[in-house]
Amino acid sequence: MKTLKEAKIGKPVKVVKVGGSGPIKRRLMDMGLTKGVEVMVRKVAPLGDPMEVSLRGYELTLRKADAEMIEVE
Repeated sequence: MKTLKEAKIGKPVKVVKVGGSGPIKRRLMDMGLTKGVEVMVRKVAPLGDPMEVSLRGYELTLRKADAEMIEVE
């Protein structure tokens, strides 16, 4: 399974599973990253961290460590 960190810029992907535990998982889910939602990577910073994604009609900036916890297809 690939993670959101490995997703290509401009190509929509679907969230399969949100990893992590406790407050980290809760924070990701509160930001709208839930199972079945479509996410598209919009930009990645020059050094690869952070990355901007578009979901549910808004843009969200994530660290690479957080993006690695989100499995996509």
